Amino acid sequence: MAHRAAVLTVLLLLLACTPQARSGAASRGFDSARAFDHLRALVAIGPRPPGSAGIQQARTYITGQLKTLGLSPTEQAFDAQTPVGTMKMANVIVRLPGKRPERLIIAGHYDTKLFRELRFVGASDGGSSAAMLLELARVLKNRESPLTIELVFFDGEEALLPDWGGTDHTYGSRHYVATAKKDGSLAGVKGMILLDMVGDRALNIRKESRSTPWMTSIIWDTARRLGHATTFLDEATPIEDDHFAFLDAGIPAVDVIDLDYAQWHTADDNLNAVSARSLQIVGDVIVESIPKIVAKLQKPQ
Repeated sequence: MAHRAAVLTVLLLLLACTPQARSGAASRGFDSARAFDHLRALVAIGPRPPGSAGIQQARTYITGQLKTLGLSPTEQAFDAQTPVGTMKMANVIVRLPGKRPERLIIAGHYDTKLFRELRFVGASDGGSSAAMLLELARVLKNRESPLTIELVFFDGEEALLPDWGGTDHTYGSRHYVATAKKDGSLAGVKGMILLDMVGDRALNIRKESRSTPWMTSIIWDTARRLGHATTFLDEATPIEDDHFAFLDAGIPAVDVIDLDYAQWHTADDNLNAVSARSLQIVGDVIVESIPKIVAKLQKPQ
C-alpha cells in the first residue's frame, strides 16, 4: 500500500510538471512568458513609427492575436495633422464586457519613435506596453467585472519631430478623447490606466505626479503588498503622456511608466535591455489592482 502511494505521488508530480499543467497554471494569472513572446514578435518587425509598413505589421499582429483569443478588435482610423504632414494612424480597441457598460480603459501605445539616423526597435518604448495589453486581454477576457474593461492600443504617442513639444505627440489618445466627446461615449469612461515603458530589465517606476492620487495609491499599495516596493518607488516625477488627454477631460487616470531607462530612444532599446521578470511584476500588480480600482470607480466621487 505504501509502495502504491509512493508511485502515485511520483506520477502526480510528473503530471504537474507537464507543459499542459504548467500552461493551465499560467492561464490563471498573468504569464510573462506569453507577454515576452509578444514583445519578441513586435521587436522582430523592426521600427514601427506611425504611417510606416512596420506599424501596419504590428497592427496586424495585435488584431490577429486578439482574434485568436476570441475577441473582436476594431481599428479607429484617423488622419493626424503633424509637423511632417497629414499622416494616417489607427488606434486598436477591444472591449471585454462587464456587468455594466461603463468602462475602465487600460491602454498603452504600440508605435515607436521615428529615427532616420538609427534603427530603433523600441523593445520597452512601444513594445512592452503592447505586449502587456495582449497578455492582459487573455487574463481578463473570462473574468467577471462590474465594469466593462476596454483595452486601447494607441498609435502616435511619439513625437514625429526629434524633440517632444507643442501638440506633436499623443495623437492617438487625443483623437480617442475628442471622438468620444463628439459621439457622447466619453461619459461612459470612468477611469484609465496607462502602461508605458514597463519592460526595463532594471525596473524603477516612480509615481507620475499629475496622475489621479487615489489610483496611484491603489497601485503602489498593491505593489508593496506583493513585495515590489523597491520597484514601485515612493518618489514622484512629472511625465507628459497619453493619460493627459483623459485627465484634461476630467477622467481619473494613472500612468505606470519607467522613464529611468538608459536605453530610452537609443538603438540599445532592444531585447537585451528588457526582461520577462519586469513584465511579470507589472502584470501581477495591475491584475491585482484592477478590482480595487473598479470598486472605487463605482462609488460617487
